[in-house]
Amino acid sequence: MVRAQIQFTEEQLEVLRARAAQLTVSVSEVVRRAVEAWVKPGLIPSPDELRRRAREAAGRFGSGETDVARKHDQY
Repeated sequence: MVRAQIQFTEEQLEVLRARAAQLTVSVSEVVRRAVEAWVKPGLIPSPDELRRRAREAAGRFGSGETDVARKHDQY
């Protein structure tokens, strides 16, 4: 393994320490697992896939209100 030095905010480190305690592993192991999950193929959608999902979701949801553009401050 290669050693790397990274910096976290206090809040991030607090969350990492809590998660490490839950799993009874080191903070380093939590970070390694998170990185591994993040870089697995297919885990992060491509820009084309994100656009496809956005187009698919467009118009799928509605509030039933017909005057939202005019009265947007009231909603």
